[in-house]
Amino acid sequence: MADNESGVGGFGWFLAGLGLGALVGVLYAPKSGKETREDIVARSLEARDKAGELYAQGRQQASQYVQQGKETANQYVEQGKEIASTYVDKGKEYYDKGRTQWTQYVDKGRELVQNQAEAVTAAVDAGKEAYTAKTNEVSTS
Repeated sequence: MADNESGVGGFGWFLAGLGLGALVGVLYAPKSGKETREDIVARSLEARDKAGELYAQGRQQASQYVQQGKETANQYVEQGKEIASTYVDKGKEYYDKGRTQWTQYVDKGRELVQNQAEAVTAAVDAGKEAYTAKTNEVSTS
């Protein structure tokens, strides 16, 4: 069976032992009935007081555990926010870098297309001039 560290199981055994002890004390006590009843009442009051103390200690300890849990959770939340913020900043940086590179590639592509268009236009014009010159040469001969 697993150990129960919460104190609840220990408290139950404490009460059981207290009851057995009171019963044995009553059976073997060489006292009168009145004295025995007074002892039982006194021990019952002591047991009630001890149970109240243990209950208060348990509540206090549970409250401390809850507070520690809240503090730890808040620390992890803050760490998570910082890490997420770092990754968001890196993402923005990579986005801006990619956008800049894309713009550069688009500009280079436009320039290349324009140069090729000019080269094709020049080649077509040269072809027209060569054709015109050749046809003029053939018709004058």
